[in-house]
This record gives sequence, structure tokens and C-alpha cells, in this order.
Amino acid sequence: MGKRVAVVLAGCGVFDGSEIHEASAALVHLSRGGAEVKIFAPNIEQRDVVNHLKGSPAEEKRNVLVESARLARGNIQDLAELKASEFDAVIFPGGFGVAKNLCSWAVDGKDCTVNEHVNSTLQAFHSAKKPIGLCCISPVLAAKVFPGCEVTVGQDKNVDGRFPDAETASAIAELGCKHVCKNVNESHVDKANKIVTTCAFMCKAPLHEIFDGIGTMVQEVLKLA
Repeated sequence: MGKRVAVVLAGCGVFDGSEIHEASAALVHLSRGGAEVKIFAPNIEQRDVVNHLKGSPAEEKRNVLVESARLARGNIQDLAELKASEFDAVIFPGGFGVAKNLCSWAVDGKDCTVNEHVNSTLQAFHSAKKPIGLCCISPVLAAKVFPGCEVTVGQDKNVDGRFPDAETASAIAELGCKHVCKNVNESHVDKANKIVTTCAFMCKAPLHEIFDGIGTMVQEVLKLA
């Protein structure tokens, strides 16, 4: 029987929800790894809605669970219903929705608050010593909830212009966590906390390299599960 993995989404679309390529990559690698997957999202209103064609705010309201259902092909549950006891691991793809809807990092940085159901989910898996996988911006969730943990969001300097959000590494360090520099095709494993992270679109890289990096994260999560 395959490992049971919960995947937590934050909407649909890079600028206000989950990054679609990252979510898809995680699901493909989980499928290849023989995992049994269930998808969740919080039943809350999005912080904002962005017109992805124009890159500008849209004057409308959308629900995170409803939008995430697009990625889940309709097969999704409210995050409030997730029970860590029923799973072996949990994975959080990235996208601005993580920093806007799952927490307030997009507005408050390291002083952000984390959604109550996201926080309780992370705490439950961590307490049960079950692995947590995060990519792109989502490692900040672990940095905020688990002071002292180790994560990567890529590099701590904008190497060759490929890591434009490198200052995130400094904010993670200010939270008392260790940032470990990794390339896009690598992941970092915090063995003590069973937290696996990879930078994904925090690096300006070809899509196949991002896909492969997420693959290493998923593989390490399944090994720990």
C-alpha cells in the first residue's frame, strides 16, 4: 500500500493562489511514487484576486477552497477536516496564495500570522513526527511555526539574477531558523524536524528543472514517511 499524503492548496494561480505548475509537479511525483493522495484547502476568502493577464487587482471576491477545487478536479476537502492520524505526510506547494491566504507573509513578512487550520495541520504532523514537504515560498510557514528548523528557499544572494527574492532567506534567519542554500534541482532535509524543502519558482529556472527539484522533495518526503 502506498504512503497516504495530504496536499494543501492555497487557491488557483500563481499571483493569488497555488502555483499551478508546482501543484501539478507535486501530484505527478506523488503518483509516480505510488502515494495515495487527498487534497485540502482552507474554506476562506482570498486576500485578493489578481487578473493574471494584466497582473493587476480584480474587483471581485473568490474562495480559496472553491478555487483550489479547479486544481483538484473537484476532489477536495476543507482543510478543517484534515486529520493527521489518517496520513503519513503533508505537502504544501507554493504560489503567492501561500503568502496571502495561508498566512500574511505577503503583507507582514516575518511578523506574519498563520491561518489557524494551517498552523494546527503543521503542528499535528510535526508532533506525530510525520514529514512535511514545502516548496517555493511555503517554507516560510515552517520557519514561522517551528523556530530553529532548517529550510531552503534557494540562495541567500541573487546569484546571476536567478534568485530575485533572496532576501526571504534573511527573514527566515531572523525568525531563528537556519536557511540552507540549495540549487533549484535540489531539496534540503531537516532530519530532526522531518521538514523537506525546495525552492521551485523562487529561482528563475526552466520549468523542467523546477519539476525535477520538486521531485527530489517528494522523494525525500516519501522516504521519511
